[in-house]
Amino acid sequence: GEEVKLHWANHDQYYIKTSENLKNYAFKIDGNKTVKFTLKEANTEQNNNKTQNDQERRFALYEEEPVTIDGKTIHLNFTYEPHKKSVKQDKLLESAVAQLTEKVPAAFTQIFSLATTEKNKKRTLLEKHLNDFSARNTFDYFIHKDLGGFLTRELDFYIKNEVLFIDDINTDNEQAFTTQLSKIRALKQVASKIIIFLAQLENFQKKLWLKKKFVISCDYCITLDRIPESYYNEIVNNQAQLSEWKTLFDVDIKKQADLTNEPYLVLDTKFFSQEFKDKLLAEFDDLDEQTNGVLINSENFQGLNTLQKKYNNKIQQVYIDPPYNTDSNEIVYKNGFKHSSWLSFINDRLSLSDNIMKKEGVLNIAIDSAEQKELGVLLKNKYQLNKEVHCLPVIHNPRGIQGKNISYLHEYLYFVYDKDQNRLSEVDIQEEVWEYSNLRNWGGESERKFGKTLFYPVTVNLKSKKIIEVGDALPENEHPKANIYLDKNTVIIYPIDSKGIERKWRFSIKRLRKEKHLMRIGTEKGGNLKIEMPKTSSRVKSIWTDKKFDASVHGKQVLTQILPEGDFSFPKSIYNVIEALKSHTVAFQDSIVLDYFGGSGTTAHAVIKLNRDLTLTNNNYRYILVEMGEYFNTVTKPRIQKVIYTDNWKNGKPQDKEGISQMFKYFNLESYEDTLNNLQLKPNQAQQQLLDTNSNMQEEYLLQYMLDVESRDQLLNIEAFKNPFSYKLNITENNELVPTNVDLVETFNYLIGLHIKRVQRTGAFKTVEGVTNTGDKVLVIWRNLEESNNDDLNAFVKKMDYNLRDGEFDTIYVNGDNNLANLRQDEETWKVLLLEEVFFTTMFDVKDV
Repeated sequence: GEEVKLHWANHDQYYIKTSENLKNYAFKIDGNKTVKFTLKEANTEQNNNKTQNDQERRFALYEEEPVTIDGKTIHLNFTYEPHKKSVKQDKLLESAVAQLTEKVPAAFTQIFSLATTEKNKKRTLLEKHLNDFSARNTFDYFIHKDLGGFLTRELDFYIKNEVLFIDDINTDNEQAFTTQLSKIRALKQVASKIIIFLAQLENFQKKLWLKKKFVISCDYCITLDRIPESYYNEIVNNQAQLSEWKTLFDVDIKKQADLTNEPYLVLDTKFFSQEFKDKLLAEFDDLDEQTNGVLINSENFQGLNTLQKKYNNKIQQVYIDPPYNTDSNEIVYKNGFKHSSWLSFINDRLSLSDNIMKKEGVLNIAIDSAEQKELGVLLKNKYQLNKEVHCLPVIHNPRGIQGKNISYLHEYLYFVYDKDQNRLSEVDIQEEVWEYSNLRNWGGESERKFGKTLFYPVTVNLKSKKIIEVGDALPENEHPKANIYLDKNTVIIYPIDSKGIERKWRFSIKRLRKEKHLMRIGTEKGGNLKIEMPKTSSRVKSIWTDKKFDASVHGKQVLTQILPEGDFSFPKSIYNVIEALKSHTVAFQDSIVLDYFGGSGTTAHAVIKLNRDLTLTNNNYRYILVEMGEYFNTVTKPRIQKVIYTDNWKNGKPQDKEGISQMFKYFNLESYEDTLNNLQLKPNQAQQQLLDTNSNMQEEYLLQYMLDVESRDQLLNIEAFKNPFSYKLNITENNELVPTNVDLVETFNYLIGLHIKRVQRTGAFKTVEGVTNTGDKVLVIWRNLEESNNDDLNAFVKKMDYNLRDGEFDTIYVNGDNNLANLRQDEETWKVLLLEEVFFTTMFDVKDV
């Protein structure tokens, strides 16, 4: 009696390939020399491994200039272009090695030293790395969610269908029957051990994939209007920052006074010392509340995984523009399950974003015909019980994209929203400025008698242009004839005109209180205050045909005007995103918009434009973008910095200085590959001696427990928490592993889901104050244990004047053993937790998605 459940070949697997990896590849040899494989020509777009006619892409030596030398670096140059399928990749690589043997100078001949394998005793170091370089672009990457269960079921199926035949069940010949059962038992016994071992390998990989990742580095971009002038002297002497301002904004800062005329220049804390950054961030009393956006440089599964605790039930709108999986924009697949792999890829990411969306949240997905049908089936299967799923065609390319016999003008936009609590509508502000009318026109006393013309006060903040409170109706003999100013920004307004003549509110107390977040405050021609109410002009159209959705004009051309040098193909029309977000704006106050296929940053640009546009409601939109591409630092982030300064650009130059006050945080995460690269299995000597004396225990250990036990200290080095400000991991930069400082403080903030109020650094101590989603008031104390002890900790807490006994905090986290809990009285409930233990537990609190 149930509907057929959607199933696909890779349904129970994580698709974990992070990109085509068409990057330059490098390795070191003796003498601090570097060997780089450099792509000179790669006829491909991002995530594109296009196969056409009888051709496939292959790596081959760039014969025009196969070798170039740059100091201690040798570049071995390659192409990645279509070849006939009859031309095999291994033959091209053999030819490349043969040619390079004659062209590589003597100083780099170590690349021809042996790096043998069991099968290939003649393999050279060059061949080893060249095979790695080419192979990484043709592999498909999956991790099974339950390999042990899957293989056990397959084994049972195999035995029933291939081993145990009905004719073999001969009860007349007990010996033959017993023999058959013994064969099955032996097969199952051996196969079960193989399954257990393979499951250990796969479950360990799954653990590494699902574990929360370290924040590698974290910085902020802040407009100067938010920075006290006491910092200006240090800012004006920072040449790296001044150089970026010249590059991005075409602004020359010569002296400190110049900064006062540039309130919307965007300072980037990456150019400054840690001491400067700590001091500056301490200036903000409610850091997260004052942060307008977050950019995460990461593979999107890991980015979404990091957001789970902090943003649980916080996201109102999701807009994503995932890879379309067309021939010209295709994720690489090895197994031929093109649609199946894509569905696995998108399904797990949707599941993660579902976890952090509000029940009434709205999901928007842009897609074209290559996966529109499959995506529609997935969405309807996934959300059929409680969501509406609608698909709207959007004319995004009026000139057409030539397909086979058809020129495609459109793509699609999916809306997924709550059945009960949402509606789609185009939102405008009513042109009618006064929201009440003269009593005489409304029937006077008769309406007052029935409670329709009540005289009630509305308290507003002129600075934020928001309604603070709607008061109760006043008695008829207590009607003020003028508005009352409580201070220069706070005023109580009444339904009276500039002459003090009493009028009537157009809306009831109930409606004003319910929808006050949608209204804004303005003034009429005579200077009297007015309240404006948004209205829905019409329902969302089923087909979007307006010229503003043209991706060439309002996508590529817009980006090119902002960043002429920006290398990014096919950005979305900014109005496509704006209209999608506006379609739900009546439902949300202070929306957080999430886009985990951040691309060139169109969604962040759209959010900033919405906040800048005074003709819209006074919603305060925020954005979170996740993007892994290398263009994060050359397109995505610079675009956002530039549109903060002004929204008016031509050939990369600002046309005015009409900026918007903003601050956004950006950080990059440890990748799954980084996790693997830092992994070293080290058996404990005492454990090994015990295993050596017990063969049964040794087998069980090898089959089931070895990977978890021997990797524990490598995955999270608790000992290094003694100095948490210098924790290091090997992180891949330009295809080289580089020891890099990790931001344990920011990592822990996300692990416990902390909304940051204040951050302060004092000597060996760094503190973070905030609140969790459950309302838990938290103080996190990080300390360098190499420079401080518990007496210093107690003195620090006393110096900072933390009121531990009056409920200021519910939970205190501290790294290292301490005696802070001794300060707690019997009737008090605040607790102290060991930071390292919580860190390890939450980082590896892995759950299937």
